[in-house]
Order: sequence, then C-alpha cells, then structure tokens
Amino acid sequence: MAAAPVWSVDPRTGKQREQVAHEATAEEVDRAVRGAHAARAALADRTARAALLRTAADLLDEAGEHVIEAADAETALGPVRLTGELARTTAQLRAFAEVVDEGAFLDVRIDHADADRTPPWPDLRRWKVPLGVVAVYSASNFPLAFSVPGGDTASALAAGCPVVVKAHPDHPATSELCASVLRRAAAEVGLPEDVVNLVHGFEAGVELVRHPLVSAAGFTGSIRGGRALFDAAAARPTPIPFHGELGSLNPVVITEAAAAERAEQIGAGLAGSMTLGEGQFCTKPGFVLAPAGEPGDRLVKSLTTAVSETEPGVMLDHRMRDAFVAGVRERAALPGVDAPITPGAGGEHTVSAGFLTVDAELLATEGAHDLLLEECFGPVTVVARYSSPAEITSVLSRLPGNLTATLQLAEEEADGTAPGAAGLLAELTPLAGRVLVNGWPTGVAVAPAQHHGGPYPATTSTSTSVGATAIERWLRPVSYQSTPAALLPAELRDDNPLDLPRRVDGRPEN
Repeated sequence: MAAAPVWSVDPRTGKQREQVAHEATAEEVDRAVRGAHAARAALADRTARAALLRTAADLLDEAGEHVIEAADAETALGPVRLTGELARTTAQLRAFAEVVDEGAFLDVRIDHADADRTPPWPDLRRWKVPLGVVAVYSASNFPLAFSVPGGDTASALAAGCPVVVKAHPDHPATSELCASVLRRAAAEVGLPEDVVNLVHGFEAGVELVRHPLVSAAGFTGSIRGGRALFDAAAARPTPIPFHGELGSLNPVVITEAAAAERAEQIGAGLAGSMTLGEGQFCTKPGFVLAPAGEPGDRLVKSLTTAVSETEPGVMLDHRMRDAFVAGVRERAALPGVDAPITPGAGGEHTVSAGFLTVDAELLATEGAHDLLLEECFGPVTVVARYSSPAEITSVLSRLPGNLTATLQLAEEEADGTAPGAAGLLAELTPLAGRVLVNGWPTGVAVAPAQHHGGPYPATTSTSTSVGATAIERWLRPVSYQSTPAALLPAELRDDNPLDLPRRVDGRPEN
C-alpha cells in the first residue's frame, strides 16, 4: 500500500495547497533514527555544536521571507506575529550556542581522594553526557519556536543529541523548509546532515517514541495526544524520559482591591491576553477569579467592551475550530453560566472571541460545572465571581497543574504588609511553574531564569522547555571513580585544558 500523502492546507479556506511529503513508514522511521544515532559521535565536539546552532540561526534569518510566507500560508498567524516568532527562534539557537561555549551545563564536579574522612572518599569526577537520539514532536501553535527549529531541537543539539522531528500536520511545508535549513547548516559546519531528520504522520510519531534507539522525547500539544505518547514511552522495554507540555488553564486571581483600583485596565489587559493569537497560546488565561459586586461589575464591563471590539479570526485548522465551537457551546449551556459576549463561530472559517461568567460557588465542589475547569483552546475565558476569600481558596484547591498563575493586586497590597496578598501568592505557587504579579502570562521570555513547565497536566516532568536550563532534559550525570588521569575525558582532568567552569573539592572555579 502506498504511503498516505501529506498535504499543506490553507486554514483561511480549508483547501489543500500542495502535497509536500508522505507519511513515513516504519522502515523510514527506522532509517531516520539510525541515521541520527550514527551522527552522535560527530556532535561530541562542542565547538562544532555551537557553530551548528549559530549557522542554523544565520541561515534561518537569510531564508526569513520564505519561512514566514510558508508559515503564514499554513497557520494564518500573520507576518507580524511570525516575524517576531522567527526572531525568537533564531535567538534561542544563538543563546544555546553561548550555553555550549560556556560549558557550565556539563556541571563538572571534582572531589579528590581524602583518606582523612570517615569513611574515606575516593577520587570522584562527575559531569553530564548526552542521552542520545531525541524525538521532538512539533506544536501546532508555534510553527517555528516550538517546531522543527524550536527550543526542543535547539536544546537537544546543544546537549549533543541528534534529533528526529515529527512534523505537525498543520504546517508540513514550513517543517520541510526549516528541516532543510538545519540540515544545510550541519553540512556547512562539517557535521552529518542526519543530526536533524524529519518524519510525517501519526503512526510515524508512535513508531518514533517506541524505537529502541530513541533515548528521550519532547512534546508540545494536547493532553490526549501527549498522554498517549507518554504512556508509550513508559511502556517500552527500556522506558525513556518524556518531557511533554500537554495543557494549561493558567488561572488569574484578581483581588477586590485591585478591581476597585483599576478595573478598566485589568479588563482590557485580560481581553488582550486571552484573545492574542486567537486564544491559541499555551499560556492564555483561561480561568479568572474576579470579585462579585461593583468593582467586579466594572471589570466585566471593561472586558465586554474590549472583547466586543475583537474581530473574528482564523484558527490553526478547521478541526480546532470545530472543537472550539463545540466546547464553548457545551460550557455556555451549563446552568448558571452567562455569556456577556458569546464565543463561537464567527463565520464559515473563523471564530469570534467571547467569555463566560459563573458564580465561583458553583465550582467550589465537584459537580456538573467541572468542565469550566478544563482548558478550551481558542479565544475564550471563564470569569468566576467570588464573594469571599474562602471561595477563592476552595476553587484554587480544585485546579489542575498549570504553566502559569497570575495574581492581580492593588498598589496597597504589593508592599508586603497585606497578609492576604502573601497568602494568595502561596496558594498559587503549587499550581504553576511561573507565577506572575500584575502582568499577563501570554509572552514567555527566553531568559536563563525562565521556567516554562508546571505540575501535571501542564507538563509530564519538572523541567522547562524554555530558557537555558532546557538543555538539562537531554543529559544524564556520570561519575568516574579512581580513574587514571590518562583515561579521563578532557573535561574532568585536573589541569582543566578546556577551561570549563567547575567545582573542585566543593569550591567553584572560573
């Protein structure tokens, strides 16, 4: 039987644009993985890895016009948004090149033998080594930054791990273009092109996570799809780490004092954040606890005005559009739920933004309204109106894990003297990997201190997929004990020929 074709589809019309590939067979997946596995030794050279990352960034910049054109045609995200995303993507690649150059990610630790200790210490030297081939599963909503040339790929290559990327079906042409750029970058710096391989198709994705030569996987997508792959990774004869980003509600708590101080500003900010990119950001604020009464009424009025001014937009594909329309219809039909601005179908190919309101009391215990505590992908949020601090606590105790949690405070609450503010921050901290105060979560800075992850189901691990420490996902520590100096890796020798930062006998050097 011939392999199924892979088509590029225009989400603005739902029509096929062109056939760009075919779904990979099990044999083709095997060849891709084996090719990547054979390229591991070439990636051992940190200088070559850094050069690969910088060259890939340069070539993506050079091809920027074509990359943005292809991505816009397949995602309808628009040139402005995609121009920014390309800049973020190339910045990630260059940032990881700097991480490789610095070498601190190797976490070199040397403890010399000490016979005077009780019990005595042998000579121990520890560093981190790459896991091996990494399977990367592209996201639909970030065709560059969380796709073929994105953070999972960049951090894996920086760690010394070749990658096999499973392309997302929403942007196959963009994936092919970006993969060709990465492979050309490898060739230009003298590395095998198979340090990056690309496969298409659902079955190929399953074959990939099960392949015995795949050592780890990174995923960004739905809870259902990610959980299936996570379970497959755990069910292997040799289980592998699966770093999945699956779904997030990203709760926001607005204090009564904050609403009284700046209800209009908060309402407008919430509208901008929850409709950004047609509500297709993984950090979209999808659930809000706002006060009942006059300050909350002003906030809802401001939110209503701002959302009503939002034009209908195109989602990434028609399957997501249909799921959004059905999801908001089901939520709006629940008793006690109102829709000041009704979200749903904006036209044959578009959706319109909106939001739902409900009394927080209905969410404080398990019941028919639990659906409102689940993510709905698209331009909608749920505003739960609370009447007391106890209701906030009750609802927060029922929330799943999230990527972000946001607290909107009044100026008078932010000086550290208001016990309620500190208590709310403490309640939000266990729920998310990033906690914001007086900001909005859409926008993830690619910075060394960033953490983009959170308790399940936000992610399946405690790691981050954004920032310098994302490299740690693809490494494992190894200690050498009482090993002759001539046999040690250069990174672990006393004379430190590579001039690496390290800790020797408990003291930092460099």
